[in-house]
Amino acid sequence: MLGEYRISGRRASEIAASVERGVSSGDLPPGHVLPPMRELAARLEVNPNTVAAAYRTLRERGVIETAGRRGSRVRAAPASTSRGSLRIEAPPGVRDLGEGNPDPELLPDLGPAFAAAAAADAECHGLYGQPPVVPEFAAYARAALDADGVPAGPVAVTSGALDAIERVLAAHLRPGDTVAVEDPGWGSVLDLVPALGLRAVPVGVDDSGPLAADVERALRAGARALVVTCRAQNPTGASVDAQRARELRAVLDRHPDVLLIEDDHGHAIVDLPLHPLAGATAHWAFIRSTAKAYGPDLRVATLTGDTVTLDRVEGRQRLGPGWVSRLLQRAVLHLWTSGAVDSRTVARSYGDRRKALVQALAERGVSAGGRSGMNVWVPVSDETGAVARLLHAGWAVAPGGRFRLDTPQAVRLTVSPLAAADIGPLADAVAAAAGPVRPVSYG
Repeated sequence: MLGEYRISGRRASEIAASVERGVSSGDLPPGHVLPPMRELAARLEVNPNTVAAAYRTLRERGVIETAGRRGSRVRAAPASTSRGSLRIEAPPGVRDLGEGNPDPELLPDLGPAFAAAAAADAECHGLYGQPPVVPEFAAYARAALDADGVPAGPVAVTSGALDAIERVLAAHLRPGDTVAVEDPGWGSVLDLVPALGLRAVPVGVDDSGPLAADVERALRAGARALVVTCRAQNPTGASVDAQRARELRAVLDRHPDVLLIEDDHGHAIVDLPLHPLAGATAHWAFIRSTAKAYGPDLRVATLTGDTVTLDRVEGRQRLGPGWVSRLLQRAVLHLWTSGAVDSRTVARSYGDRRKALVQALAERGVSAGGRSGMNVWVPVSDETGAVARLLHAGWAVAPGGRFRLDTPQAVRLTVSPLAAADIGPLADAVAAAAGPVRPVSYG
């Protein structure tokens, strides 16, 4: 039953908007069962098809889910409520290890790159009708992909990795389709999938990447797409190694119609080799963002894939933003060609901090994951309690709930703000916070 909140509206759009207002206000809480379509249609004095259209819109927006005879209910985590809202604001005096930002000291000076881009634009102004991808950008990006063994394919540019993932999913899938996602995995992807009206099925992850048996199970159950992080997986630091790549390719060989999306999250910040899965299926996409190595605000990602996928992505892109700023593309190209970032130095810096923290935690009896990148994943017995105790100790961390579907509780620590002197005190605080909460007696 709906209690005091009454859904209103005469048109499908009005009914859908009324439900969304109820979800946003909390009057329709997560898990709340909506009335059957015919019942609501009779109450509103509209055609049942109108309510059906409203519910379909809500499913596509990720607000509700339908479970057969059990009816439609508000999603446990509606797409309108981003996992990013599960964050801890660091008050004054508290070190913030929760935002996942790169170390500003390792980011390049963007001034020379934008000056070079502006000079190039002065010679050949960016105008309508020009290619969406700067030819020199495409050539340099493609050469780097070739060097890492990524199969041949055209190059497109998107506004970051998540933009690329969304465009590729939308190019092939329809609302109601199932997507296999890493669990734990990137919270933005876990939000994006239901927001597109798709259903997420979790795939377990260890230090070497997605578990092949879990992927096989998900694909056998009908998942039409698989999203994999090649290196520096967020939040666990997993990186697909040669053995796991062979196992995953064997699985994908048995499911050639599955859409494969690979996100090379660790490009230019890790020193582990790439073992791409691209090409194992008919439709695939491979993505590299500039965010971690060159700066999150650049919003530039390189996308390659099979011809059909890239044609669909670029065709839809032309009907929206048209293209990613060629000024940005030229600035990134200058950063690449000028060697503005020494990838080995960056990888060593993050690696030293990450390994030191994982080792210090191990010495204190705390198991933690962090094979590559800038994050360390620490299982805890009580996530809320661990976050609170760490905050009290002067450390703000990311709650694992931002990244989990079915996996046990944990917290994510980003090592980029850490100095060597921070490792011991932080490890002490995490060790104290990771165990079970001591019962408190109120006499």
